[in-house]
Amino acid sequence: MRILFVAAGSPATVFALAPLATAARNAGHQVVMAATADMASVVTSAGLAGIATTELPIRHFITTDRDGNPEEIPADGSEAARFTGRWFARMAAASLPRMLEFCREWRPDLLVGGTMCYVAPLLALHLGVPHVRQAWDAVEADRIHPGADTELRPELAEFGLTELPAPDLFIDICPPALRPADGPPHLPMRYVPANAQRPLEPWMYRRGERRRVLVTSGSRVAKDSYDRNFDFLRGLAKDIAGWDVELVVAAPEPVAQALRADLPDIRAGWVPLDVVAPTCDVLVHHAGGVSTLTGLNAGVPQLLIPKGAVLERPAGRVADFGAAVTLLPGEDVPEAVADSCRDLLEDGRYRERARALAEEIARMPLPAALVTELEQLA
Repeated sequence: MRILFVAAGSPATVFALAPLATAARNAGHQVVMAATADMASVVTSAGLAGIATTELPIRHFITTDRDGNPEEIPADGSEAARFTGRWFARMAAASLPRMLEFCREWRPDLLVGGTMCYVAPLLALHLGVPHVRQAWDAVEADRIHPGADTELRPELAEFGLTELPAPDLFIDICPPALRPADGPPHLPMRYVPANAQRPLEPWMYRRGERRRVLVTSGSRVAKDSYDRNFDFLRGLAKDIAGWDVELVVAAPEPVAQALRADLPDIRAGWVPLDVVAPTCDVLVHHAGGVSTLTGLNAGVPQLLIPKGAVLERPAGRVADFGAAVTLLPGEDVPEAVADSCRDLLEDGRYRERARALAEEIARMPLPAALVTELEQLA
């Protein structure tokens, strides 16, 4: 069987799909993963064959409409969610011609797309093959999809549709305790951390004498980042650097160099989060879905500071469960960050609840168990 996995324009979207794609390949199926051209090295580093959906990077679709006019992220949360759907849909529309050309040559039997990889259902309509949606993380997209339906009206009109069809199968990696009660029908799958690797150093897998706090703002952060994630990351690092803890800042090397210049005593750089997370006492980050699940998988309490309206509800559910503290926009002042981190370090109940979620994740079906479902669908 031939299976095309469709990621998007960031490493997290590739890493989220890699475990199931690898399981399908190891079961003997032919697997290709599609993503934007700048993600080609991320795909191949995961040991998967890759093809570029478009030469344009993710930033282009966020900042530019189809006519080349500039776009700005709305301040209102509901509008921001629909805006997210629209720019992911613009990426899908730009990717469709190249992906149709590839699929008509390679002829996949099944398409597996990530949460907002809207080119996958479009391809399924054109090719007449089943479409599977696999969640990237525990962030629900119910407020995002309507924006995609609006943006893709020209593509959907060809099939007499006004909205994207539901997937033939939805695979969800959200732990049951955090899943919304009104979530769509799904098959559960265990979250397996996947990230870029590097040669391990002893400190990465060994706890030191001091408690360890890891700060990150995801894999897309850059020193000139248009979404201000660099300022967010630098601010957190400066707030925590003076404490009696070992501070690790997980960031791409260009960002890490800038941080080390300001804060020479911290560990900063690209770290294999799947290895380092279990050695940490607290994770502090932007509430990105993959970062959050990696922390939960390791049973580590987290301080979640959502950078994006769509991240606020899932971050709130982790906090409501007792495994994290969530600070919403306006609440994340240095004093609140300090107080929250101290609570997470000192109050053992947070770690108990985080470990309860880790145990729940460990009981979910592994990706290899879902391959049979893919085979039956195709």
